[in-house]
Amino acid sequence: MARKATSQDVANRAGVSRSAVSFVLNGRADGNIAKDKQLRILAAAKELNYTPNAVARSLQRQSTHTIGVVTDAIAGGPFAGKLLQGASNAAFNAGYLLLVIETQSDERREDIAFTTLLNRQVDALIFAAESLREHQPHPSMNSVPALLANSFDPSGTRRSIIPDEVFGGRTAAQLLLDAGHSNIAYLSGGHELVATGLRTEGVNAAVKDAGLAPIPTLESGWEISDGYTAAMRLFTDDGVSPAKRAGSTGSGSTGSGHTDVGPTGVVCANDRVAMGVILACGKLGLRVPEDVSIVGYDDDEPLARTTVPGITTVSLPHREMGEMAVKLLLEDLSSPGTSSPDTAKAATSAGATTRTPEARSKESSAGSFTPILVQGSVVMRGSVAAPPSRR
Repeated sequence: MARKATSQDVANRAGVSRSAVSFVLNGRADGNIAKDKQLRILAAAKELNYTPNAVARSLQRQSTHTIGVVTDAIAGGPFAGKLLQGASNAAFNAGYLLLVIETQSDERREDIAFTTLLNRQVDALIFAAESLREHQPHPSMNSVPALLANSFDPSGTRRSIIPDEVFGGRTAAQLLLDAGHSNIAYLSGGHELVATGLRTEGVNAAVKDAGLAPIPTLESGWEISDGYTAAMRLFTDDGVSPAKRAGSTGSGSTGSGHTDVGPTGVVCANDRVAMGVILACGKLGLRVPEDVSIVGYDDDEPLARTTVPGITTVSLPHREMGEMAVKLLLEDLSSPGTSSPDTAKAATSAGATTRTPEARSKESSAGSFTPILVQGSVVMRGSVAAPPSRR
């Protein structure tokens, strides 16, 4: 096996000192090393296929160019896994690598994970959650630049980046309102998730701003079967036959903004629930979107894309949150001591705000961090159209 070239080999080939090689390959040659010598050193390094020793350079610079990520259960997840992809891409483009440890939501493993990453001298830390939730930052996060992603510190002592779920709920409802629907129902998922209450707040705000009465809301669960069951309740419990529902022209209006023949539009907790609603509509002889328009949430690929019709949905910005987390940490590393509540707010990009979930009831205390809210985007497919009465 051939011996790997060293910096001394490059120096010998170029006819210069070893220190000159160090200056050139570490980007400090200008003003220190003559131009012709620089060119000779670069040519010699290429001929010898020489690359500087990463460990040695890290020791010299007191940086390992690594960012540690501790997750509860997102490494293999279909949605939150995109957070790691975004973070990994942003880190790689800046010459950094991610070291990821999944704890399977075990506190003991979390302790070990943070200790292990600090022992490996990572430059920064991220804690990333599978589902939006509160999280008490681990004490190790005080040792290096660190932040939370898809989770937030209720005390505001640690920076965090989370999806703007209120905006997402409002956007989902607005898709139906903009299409002309006034008879809308909402399948909200389950109350156990923080996101449920925030999305519901957004849905209700959009409906209220449109001048409509409060809409029916069912706590549906999150699976396809849950959506199917909830839709069967929506379209049959009022005693109106599917045939009458499909043949309605809207003449049965009660004057409250809703017709007496069931909803013409349904906002769903996620795309799996939306799929269940589509199946129930098929069972009842209702066409999507001709008779019923459906909006999902998450952009669950390939489900939302391959369903017939494709599900119009609101995406979760996990990839963007991962990218933003790394970029903020890199800014901290390049300018130590600049992390503060004010600079965190200034660092938000287009589409991000700084209104935290808990701040809806009270303002954050002075000197605390307000989570950065990142907005998802609409993915238009084929499940939304004007209601029957508008055609």
